[in-house]
Amino acid sequence: MLSTVQRSTPTTPSVNDLQYPRDRFMRLPEVISICGLSRSTIYDLICREQFPSQISLGGKNVAWLASEIDGWMQARIAQRAGGAA
Repeated sequence: MLSTVQRSTPTTPSVNDLQYPRDRFMRLPEVISICGLSRSTIYDLICREQFPSQISLGGKNVAWLASEIDGWMQARIAQRAGGAA
């Protein structure tokens, strides 16, 4: 007795099936380069809770999450577009 094997054709993944890259750590020089802010301004904004806080990587090493920095930048752009001061 022969069994029939059904083969399905590969389908293109939908937008919901796509996997996005994982979040990553950014060190201070990269944050400075991307945001255009100085080191002292970044830490001043962190103290005023107006910039994402750094994450301790152990010892004296810290980094920022790329998604949080991107979110901060998008909020600033939206603020400008909305006319808010």
